[in-house]
Amino acid sequence: MQDWLQRLGIAEENPGVFDGDWGGSGALVESASPIDGSVIACVRQATAAECETAVGRAHEAFLKWRMVPAPARGETIRRLGNELRRVKPELARLVTLEIGKILAEAEGEVQEMIDICDYAVGLSRQFHGLTLPSERPHHRLMEQWHPLGVVGVITAFNFPVAVWSWNSTIAAVCGDSVVWKPSHQTPLCAIAVTRIAERVCRETGADPAIFTLLCGGAETAGERLATDPRVPLVSATGSCAMGRVVAQKVSARLGRTLLELGGNNAVIVTPSANLELAVRAIVFGAVGTAGQRCTSTRRVIVHESITAALKERLIAAFESVRIGDPLDGATLMGPLISREAVIAMQAAIERLQREGGRILCGGDGTAPEGTPEGGRYMKPCLAEVSGNLPVVLEETFAPLLYVMSYREFDEAIALHNGVPQGLSSGIFTNDFREAERFLGASGSDCGIANGNAGTSGAEIGGAFGGEKDTGGGRESGSDSWEHYMRRQTNTINYGDDLPLAQGIEFGD
Repeated sequence: MQDWLQRLGIAEENPGVFDGDWGGSGALVESASPIDGSVIACVRQATAAECETAVGRAHEAFLKWRMVPAPARGETIRRLGNELRRVKPELARLVTLEIGKILAEAEGEVQEMIDICDYAVGLSRQFHGLTLPSERPHHRLMEQWHPLGVVGVITAFNFPVAVWSWNSTIAAVCGDSVVWKPSHQTPLCAIAVTRIAERVCRETGADPAIFTLLCGGAETAGERLATDPRVPLVSATGSCAMGRVVAQKVSARLGRTLLELGGNNAVIVTPSANLELAVRAIVFGAVGTAGQRCTSTRRVIVHESITAALKERLIAAFESVRIGDPLDGATLMGPLISREAVIAMQAAIERLQREGGRILCGGDGTAPEGTPEGGRYMKPCLAEVSGNLPVVLEETFAPLLYVMSYREFDEAIALHNGVPQGLSSGIFTNDFREAERFLGASGSDCGIANGNAGTSGAEIGGAFGGEKDTGGGRESGSDSWEHYMRRQTNTINYGDDLPLAQGIEFGD
């Protein structure tokens, strides 16, 4: 075991349960790196009984934590941010090792954790309610916000630490405890982060069970979070199919969900666009994290007058992307997460050809020369399609980009919105009217819409999430903190009479 992994608390065999104490007596599961297929370490999974106990401990921690003043809760998160700063190089390296994103992106992900800690600290002094005019004399009407309870957080492999921080830091300053079920593909990142949070909690005197961890499958940890009434909110990031299952189970007990699911993100490129700017944004959006972001650019909708010019530039850019070991600073695209992801990409390429699409570059199914043996490497694929073919309507979580042409702007908007998902979107244009139309009510139907910027790279200050099959949830900035609290409306009578609302007279 390398020294830097040991500094993160990672051993050859690791307990996958933390509820104030470390444990786990379920199956022993290997975590292998997609870089070369080598086993990094093993994790002992949670059993159903351990999941039950852990949720109980998190609930007990919540009952104490909710009574801590919000600014004092913010102090714990401030120290968490400082600790993340201290271990940023090691944690970023683990992110790269376990999921294969290039080191620059992994460092950006850890920085995102640090930034959201800073954001949450400021938020801890700003939980505002309202004072409203009452229709009754000598009455005050107001609303306030209280801690909600245990928040279940289910994260995907592609952002194995940042999405936890979006939810957990804000939930913590709101007075909630968190039970984290990480992706089965990234348990080591979760263990490292939980050990960091544990250290901070012990230093500040907070119950470390406010940051509980359950490494386990959907049938154990996932099932517990979805069905346990002690978990009033489940925030789930992942596929649309996963989100539907979680939503049905949580809603069956009248619980709340915050869903951030799949994206099928498009960029419209108009005749007035700056093509150099557009190409840079499209390529980063398509190949960043090997096309495994929910905000990855999947579709380019380009005006027919500039289609040939844009295709030429994209082909040259795709063929110049350096693919290989993501720990090498010169690499621009690392491996896919698993063999199953490679197979899914190959199947999508074969299907689009059957449906009439044409491969422009990539997509030959072979790993690029010079990539580590045992890794899951693919060349990014650029394909031309006539429109939203059936295969295009489905999200392929891989570096596969579809290019289609349009003639009239209304046609571009219809193509853009004509998919089930609605997460992120962008338009490249220097026409003020086109930009305003795209950002208006009759334009992009996505939760994120950008002008002269790509689909990837959202800032933490804005609420993150999308519409339609993307799930409708919002995480991170803006007013998303309200998800993690319960709203209470209060009426205070400071008079000697008892007038009723709506002018109702009831007796003398």
